[in-house]
Amino acid sequence: MRKHPHRKHSHSDAPDTAADFRRMAELGDGPERQELRQAVVAAWLPMADRIAGRFRNRGESLEDLRQVAALGLVKAVDRYDPERGAFESFAVPTVVGEVKRHFRDHMWALHVPRRVQDLRNRVRTARRDLVSTTSGRSPTVAEVAAHAGLSEEDTLVGLDALESFTALSLDAELPGSDDGYSLGDTLGSSDPAIDVLVDREAVKPGLRRLPEREQNILYMRFFRDMTQSSIAQTLGISQMHVSRLISRCCDQLRDEVMRDAA
Repeated sequence: MRKHPHRKHSHSDAPDTAADFRRMAELGDGPERQELRQAVVAAWLPMADRIAGRFRNRGESLEDLRQVAALGLVKAVDRYDPERGAFESFAVPTVVGEVKRHFRDHMWALHVPRRVQDLRNRVRTARRDLVSTTSGRSPTVAEVAAHAGLSEEDTLVGLDALESFTALSLDAELPGSDDGYSLGDTLGSSDPAIDVLVDREAVKPGLRRLPEREQNILYMRFFRDMTQSSIAQTLGISQMHVSRLISRCCDQLRDEVMRDAA
């Protein structure tokens, strides 16, 4: 197996792979070119690792960042044209761009459009630059917009997106709460009264078509919560007759609702 020693530049620790790149440009696909490619990637891998280290402590493991940076390095090696300047000048922005793209596409707790992500980054940078000039107070929306070269509307979108990079657990205790009250405790739940309202609206047309006496019986039973005996006494009929009328009306209304639904 052929070895490829890489001389060091006197002014930096960048490996000298210029001859290897020229040779790769001359070769077609094959074992020799693949061997050269692997040697070049290995020679520049420490640079990719250093770039990955610049992004540590941002919510992603260093090992994952190194893998992303290595992928960017491979892309740079494959796309590099030796006729267009030094490899390092081409590789560094390529690797940095790959790492930033990883954060942009994979580290958001919520799905945020690319344009909004870019607005967030511009707003965040502008706020950071303005902190030292606003005497300890938070910069206003107008100040951030002017510094970032954005409209106030886009600035507000970017400010909202600042809260979308990470998300709180529903079990997280609310700030200022000392009794374990969590974010999940603030969430609403389905109101069973909504189902009752839907049912009432569904039977309204059928109720209007019932005789007046049957309407009164259903009103007293289901809205005034009167017993069948009380209804019978009020109307001067038997409790058994009230029971039959209620059953017959309910069956009729149910059939009409089911028929309409079908």
